[in-house]
Parts: sequence; C-alpha cells; structure tokens
Amino acid sequence: MSAINISFDQGDPLLDWLGLTAAFEAGHKRPKAEIADTFLYRGKDTLLSRAAWIDGLGIAVKAATIFPDNPSSGRPMVNGGVNLFSDETGALEAIIDFHLVTKWKTAADSLWAAKRLARPESKHILIIGAGTVASNLLDAYRAGFPNAQFSIWNRSPERAQSLAKTRPDARAVTDLKAAIGSADIICTSTMSTSPVLLGAWLQEGQHVDLIGAYRPDMREADDQALQRARVFVDSFDTTLDHIGELKIPLASGALSRADVQADYYSERGFQRGSERDITLFKNGGGAHLDLMTARYILQQWNAAA
Repeated sequence: MSAINISFDQGDPLLDWLGLTAAFEAGHKRPKAEIADTFLYRGKDTLLSRAAWIDGLGIAVKAATIFPDNPSSGRPMVNGGVNLFSDETGALEAIIDFHLVTKWKTAADSLWAAKRLARPESKHILIIGAGTVASNLLDAYRAGFPNAQFSIWNRSPERAQSLAKTRPDARAVTDLKAAIGSADIICTSTMSTSPVLLGAWLQEGQHVDLIGAYRPDMREADDQALQRARVFVDSFDTTLDHIGELKIPLASGALSRADVQADYYSERGFQRGSERDITLFKNGGGAHLDLMTARYILQQWNAAA
C-alpha cells in the first residue's frame, strides 16, 4: 500500500484548532517521546532535522531548511516535508506538506499553553510580528478566546496594518510599550536576535507567549521578562540547550534551571499559580509535536474520505 500524500490545500480545511489541542493532550498521556534533533548552520541559513517516536502513535521525521534571504527573491523562507510511519510495521503511511504541519503545530502549541496558563477572561491579545505565523496565531487564539480583540505591532507598521485589515477584530498599533502594558496575552512571532519585549513593560496577570526564536543566538524577551515571570516550556529537551531565549540567560546566570517551572510532560505544575502571576511560555516546537500533528492530520484525512 502506497503512502498517502497530503498537500496543504487538501489538509487545511479538515483541521480544527481545539481538536488539535485535544490531540496534544492525548499525545502527552502516552509514553514520553523519544526524540532526536539535528541542527546544521551556514551563516544565517539553517537545516533542521527532527525525529520522534511515541509508543502507540508512530514515528515522524521532519526536515526543514530555513533560508532568511529567500523572500527577497520571491522564494519561501522555509521548505521541507514530514514523513509519518506506522507504529506497528514501520511502513511509510503519509507524506504531509511541511507548511501544513508547521502552521497547525506551531499555533496550536501556543494556544494549548495559553488555555492552561492565561487568565480565562483574557480579552486583549497583542501579536508582535505580522508574518505568516502571526496570521495563524490570530486564527488559533480566536478559536480559544472567541471574545478577544487583537492588536498587531510590527517593526514595519504597514505590514501590521495590512494584516489587521484581514481581520475584523484586529487593529494595528504603533506604540509597543503601551500595547504591551494593556494586553492580557502577548505573543511574539519575530525573527529577532535581540529582545523586542522588555520585562519592565509587563503587568501583573499577563501571559507571554514567545514563538519566534529557534536558534541559539535568537531571543525575543530580555532577562527581566524571564525573571519577573513564572517560566514554562513545551519540552525541556528541545528548548533549554537549543534556543537562545533560554540558553543565553541560563548560561549567563540570569536564569536558573529551577526557574523553569514545567513542560507538557510534567505531572504537575503546568498551571497559573495566582491571578497576579506573569506566566511566560517558550514555544520551542519539537518533533514529538510534529508527530502528534501529523497523526491528527492523517486521522482527519481518513475520517473525511
């Protein structure tokens, strides 16, 4: 039996944000994933290869290239694919479009954390960044916080304005400090290598969702932001030693390992402690989440067949 090929256009209409967060919850109740990550670098360019095996769920291997200069010549910055293998036989079951898996995995990862860490009554969500990920976050957070209003800030104001025009519940803002100060949830989805979010601007009760940094030299929040917050990650294994958001302050001593409260596999502790807490979540992704997402996509595909 040949593997199923699922393109972005074929798979995207079949998926649901809350359905995928439920799949994440179910996936983390299974035995902990065996994962292996490989990162290769050439200047600004990155080759990322991630593999995961979860007993009872299967195997996924995801390879991606990230070439930041590609958009200047009209090419996608990110390219890749996801292979999904049977847990029972090891046979290749599906080849799924990389962008489909990444879109849904990334934004649903943040949404699941926010549903557990942000105040349920959160009404104002700030998105820092105005690219593809920011657009996906608007859709995901709208599903989880249907009464929220959105603000969008970007270094290029015209891009924030352009994205805001596509959503009736969103507006572009230019004063980042003021926007952070008035938000209930703050999401960063930039390619920055230096902080754009300062801890001095944060207010009690806020939830911070850090998405953009994926390399050891990248971070979006400063030391004070991490020090003022209760810090959480999706996976200790894929964030602490790999992503500058945590790797840099851990190395400098600005943050200690004990300051990172919990990941999704923690038996307890992945929750807000009080209404006044600032919670901060680092979305690091990981092949185990790619596997859970790919399996969910295939299940939705088969259900619609």
